[in-house]
Amino acid sequence: MVVENLVRTENVEKIRYNYFYRLLKGKISIPCEIDAIEVQSYGIEIERQDILNGELVNIERDCVENISPDRNKVHNLLQLLYDHAVSPIHLIEVLGEYIDEYIIDFDRELSCMA
Repeated sequence: MVVENLVRTENVEKIRYNYFYRLLKGKISIPCEIDAIEVQSYGIEIERQDILNGELVNIERDCVENISPDRNKVHNLLQLLYDHAVSPIHLIEVLGEYIDEYIIDFDRELSCMA
C-alpha cells in the first residue's frame, strides 16, 4: 500500500524524466518461538518514466520492502532519495547500508510485543 508519494520532474535535452518516490506500508511475518508474529513494516519504491515528445518511451522501477517498522526512519530515507533525485537503478546502492542497519528495528519491535 502506498502511503506517501513524492513527485519530481527533470528535463534533460529532449527527454522529460518523471520520478515517483513512494513510501510503502505492509506487514511482515516473523517467526517467534511456536508461532509467527505479524509486524507492520515500511519500504520504498522509486519509479522513473521517460517521456520523449510527449510519449512514454521507458519505465524503470525498483523497490525495497520491509526496511523498518519505524515509519519516520523510512520517510527520512525517502526524502533523501527525493532530494538527490536518485534513480531506481541506484536504489539498492544508495540504501544498502541503511537497510543493513535498520533490520535490527524488527528485533526491537518483537521485544516490545513480548
